[in-house]
Amino acid sequence: MPSKSSARLAALTVAAVCSAASTVVLTSPAHADSVRIHDIQGTTRISPYAGQQVTDVTGIVTGVRTYGSSKGFWMQDPNPDADPATSEGVFVFTSSTPKVAVGDALTVSGTVSEYVPGGTSTGNQAVTEITKPVITVVSSGNAVPAATVVSARSVPSAYAPAGDTAANGSVNALPLRPSRYALDYYESLEGMNVQVADARVVTATDPYTELWVTVKPYENRDRRGGTVYGSYDSQNTGRLQIQSLGSTAAFPVANVGDTLTGTTTGPLDYNQFGGYTLVANQIGTLKSAGLERETTEKQKRGELAVATYNVENLDPADATFEEHAAAIVHNLQSPDIVSLEEIQDDNGATNDGTVAADRTVTKLIDAIVAAGGPKYAYRSIDPVNNADGGEPGGNIRQVFLFNPERVSFTDRAGGDATTAVGVTRDHGKAALTLSPGRIDPANAAWTSSRKPLAGEFVFRGRTVFVIANHFNSKGGDQGLTAQYQPPARSSETQRHQQAALVNGFVKDILDTQKNADVIALGDINDFEFSDTAKVLEGDGELWSAIKSLPKSERYTYDYQGNSQVLDQILVSPSIRRGCDFEYDSVHINSEFHDQISDHDPQVLRFQP
Repeated sequence: MPSKSSARLAALTVAAVCSAASTVVLTSPAHADSVRIHDIQGTTRISPYAGQQVTDVTGIVTGVRTYGSSKGFWMQDPNPDADPATSEGVFVFTSSTPKVAVGDALTVSGTVSEYVPGGTSTGNQAVTEITKPVITVVSSGNAVPAATVVSARSVPSAYAPAGDTAANGSVNALPLRPSRYALDYYESLEGMNVQVADARVVTATDPYTELWVTVKPYENRDRRGGTVYGSYDSQNTGRLQIQSLGSTAAFPVANVGDTLTGTTTGPLDYNQFGGYTLVANQIGTLKSAGLERETTEKQKRGELAVATYNVENLDPADATFEEHAAAIVHNLQSPDIVSLEEIQDDNGATNDGTVAADRTVTKLIDAIVAAGGPKYAYRSIDPVNNADGGEPGGNIRQVFLFNPERVSFTDRAGGDATTAVGVTRDHGKAALTLSPGRIDPANAAWTSSRKPLAGEFVFRGRTVFVIANHFNSKGGDQGLTAQYQPPARSSETQRHQQAALVNGFVKDILDTQKNADVIALGDINDFEFSDTAKVLEGDGELWSAIKSLPKSERYTYDYQGNSQVLDQILVSPSIRRGCDFEYDSVHINSEFHDQISDHDPQVLRFQP
C-alpha cells in the first residue's frame, strides 16, 4: 500500500505527463537515437533531449514503483562517464504496473520528458523521465550498480547557487557544480541508486509514511537530536527525505533523534512534498534514542504563566481532548492564561453556517478538570462564517482560557466579529474599549485569515494586555528545493501587513501607558529572525522572548528536517526590562510520530 504522499504525487505525475503546462520542452540536438542516460540527464537540470524521442537507452533496473498512478521504474547505466555533473540514473514512467524486476538489464525507447511535481506554478524543479516507453529485457539477475554514498563529506556546505536573474531567478539552465552546492550535488544523483548510513532522524515518521534524516550529524544539532533552522542564509544541507518502495507496514515508526542504523539504499527521487527523496528498497534498522516529552516548571505564587498552544483544528468529534488536557495540566503545569489557536466550531468541518465553539471549548475545559487541572473560564469571539481561512466550515479562532482562581478577566461589552477594539485612557492608565475585542477586523490584511483577539487581564492587581494571534500561513511559498533560488516567500506580504497592525495596536497601548504589560502571542507562522518578526517587534514595542533561549533551543515546529520557530510570545519593554521572566518551548509534539498537534506550546513566566 503506498503512502498518501506517494499517491498524491502519483496522481500529479499522470496529470503532468499529459499537460504541457507542467512539462518543459526544449529542442534537442541531432542523433537522439544513440544516447546514454548521462547524455539524457546532461549537465544542467533540464535534459538537452527534453521533448525528443530516444532509442535503445541501456541500463539496469534499480527500483520499481508499483503503487499509485506514478508507476514505473528507475534504471541506471553501469558504465558511468567521467563527469560528476551527469547523473547515470533515470525514471521510466510506465503508467501501468511495470513488467520488470530489479537487476533486469534493459533497452528503453521513448520520449524524454521534464515533469514538474505539482505543476510549474509551484516553482519546483523538474524530474527527467522517459515516458511512453518501449522496453526490451535483455537479461535478468544482474548486479545492481553500486549505490553512491551520500555522506557529510560528499554533501557541500553551500546550499544552492543564486538563480539566473535573466530567468527570474531559476537555476535550471545553470551548469551543475556538485562539489560546490548541495542542491547541485543531489541533482547530479537524480534517479541514481544512493545510500545513507547510520542516519539520524530529524523529522519523525508522519501519517504519509515519510521521515527525514540528516547525513550531517553535527549540522546545527539541537540537544534532542533535531536540526535547527536558524537563518535563510544558512540552510541545513544534510537533510534528506526517506520513503519506501516496500510495504508501509514495515516502515520504521521513528521520533526525532532515533537512528536508521546500517544502510538505507534506493533511487534518489524528487517530489512535490519535500524535494530530493531516497525511495528505499532497503531501510536501516531503527534504533530508538528514547526521546521523552518535556515538562515545564510550575509558576511560582507571584509569577503569571502565559502560554500559547495551537491545538490543530480541534472540534468535538476529535479523540485528542484527553491528551490535550493532560498536556496543559502536566506538561505545561496549568498556566494561568492559555491562548489556544485552531479551535473549530461545534461541528468541525461541517459547512452549515455554525460558528459557535462553546461545545468544543467546554469539552476541553471538562477534560482539563478530569486531568486534575483548574476549572478554566474562557473568552472568545465567534468569527463570520468561513471568513477566517483554515479548513472550510471549521471556522477556527483563538480562545483565551484563564484560571479564575489566579487571574481575572476584565469584560467590556460590545466585542464581536466585525467591531474593532480600541485603546482608551482610564484613570491615567491604558484600557481596551472592548474586552475581548478584535483588532481592525475589517482591514484587508485579515482577508481569509484569523483576526487577533485582544483581552484585558488582572493578576495581583496589575493589568496585563494579551493579544492572541494566528497569522496567515506559509501556503503558496516556494519550497527550499525550488528551481528558484532563493525561493519566493509570497505569503510574507500578508503577514507583514498583519504584523504592522498588531504592532500599531501595541504602540497605541504604550503611547497611552508607557509601562503597560503587553503580550502578543500565538501562531505567528514565521521565524524569529524573519521580517515578519521584525515588523511585529517594531521599534522596540515588542520583543520575541524565544530569543532569550540559546539558538539550539529555538524551535516550536518540525518541517522537512528543519526544527524551526512558528509560535512566538512577544513582550513589551516593561516585561523584558524586568529580567525576571522565564521562557520555555515545551517539546511535546513536533518531534514525535504520535503527535496530537504539529505545534509545540510555549510558556512565559514573569512577575507583572
